[in-house]
Amino acid sequence: MARPADHGGPAEPYFQGLGRALQAQALAQARLVVDLPRLRTNLARIGSHQRKTGMALRAVLKSLPCLPLMDEVASAWSSRKVMAFNAAQTAALLQARPDAQVLLGKPFPVAAAAQLLGQLPPQRIAAIEWLVDTEARLAQYRQLAQARGQVLRINLEIDVGLHRGGFEDEADLGRALASFKSSPGLQWRGFMGYDAHVAALPDVAGMRSTAWGTARQRYERAWALAQQLLGPQRRQDLTLNTAGSPTFRLHDGQGVPNEVSVGSAALLPSDFDKPLLSDLQPAVFIATPVLKAWPRFRLPEGATWLSRAAQAWDRNQARGYAIHGGHWLADPVSPPGLQASGLYGPSSNQQVMVASDSVELQADQLVFWRPRQSEALLLQFGDLLVYDGERITDSWPVLPASA
Repeated sequence: MARPADHGGPAEPYFQGLGRALQAQALAQARLVVDLPRLRTNLARIGSHQRKTGMALRAVLKSLPCLPLMDEVASAWSSRKVMAFNAAQTAALLQARPDAQVLLGKPFPVAAAAQLLGQLPPQRIAAIEWLVDTEARLAQYRQLAQARGQVLRINLEIDVGLHRGGFEDEADLGRALASFKSSPGLQWRGFMGYDAHVAALPDVAGMRSTAWGTARQRYERAWALAQQLLGPQRRQDLTLNTAGSPTFRLHDGQGVPNEVSVGSAALLPSDFDKPLLSDLQPAVFIATPVLKAWPRFRLPEGATWLSRAAQAWDRNQARGYAIHGGHWLADPVSPPGLQASGLYGPSSNQQVMVASDSVELQADQLVFWRPRQSEALLLQFGDLLVYDGERITDSWPVLPASA
């Protein structure tokens, strides 16, 4: 086994420039930074899918939980379509952006639906399509609509192969569709079939192509069943939703779905480094200051000898640093070679980092991490700092933290 090479070095020019912009703002704690030019370039490239295929784009609020950020998306895509995933964010969105057209991305317990109905005026409620996944939940929503004397617009979740819920059995789906004819309080608005599994499967032994073909066939059968039971339907009048960031580019507009959902791809956290998204750039980073810098990394007394042994083998564990915060769903990206110490263990307070002697950091200098996901992480750092490529020009408030 070869001794690990030296992975360290100075920060790249991009992060040097970002660091200068943040230090000009006297950054003193961990913050999230959005690169606005990169974001806008990503949005334009994603938006080209709509022009090529005719499929509308629906922005995913949980992945971009910040209203100014969602405004950027809406403007770039000329779309007010939003997918929301909890009651608190749905209410906040519709109170602040009453023209938003909301499709819920997961079924709400009927109690959560009742609470949301109590928070919003009727005209806001009319902007929501409630996702329903079973006959039992559909019956609950029917009772809720009757009790409140309101019409609820219902979108049925269909299982196109992910097997994470939704109507799979055609007999069950048929009964649900037929029930709309005798349910004046419910209006059928379309289908949602999420196909993220297609991109996650390896492209070997026909696994991915089989999953993709099955997903399209299941959507087509659901559509045929709806027309059989409810009469001829116009696709353009309904919400026939599918996809997510990993799969939206698989859809060419020739199938049943008429829109795709996209969220994380706009910022490209590292979990979304996929071949289909290779033209997009990371547009969000965590910046945090170094609190302490040590010329030699040492484990606590009793185990100090182990750190010396580790350094003798791996030169990338020579120096030690403690940063403000840490243990995020993210990975260090600058300076190169900086890594969390696996021997010291994680800390959300002062993460201990190690690096080779090629990494020369001092207290108060900034280091950068790249998020793996955006949805939960964007709510952990307060307002998002906006970088225009030269300076920090704005800060965008995020939505309140919610489950």
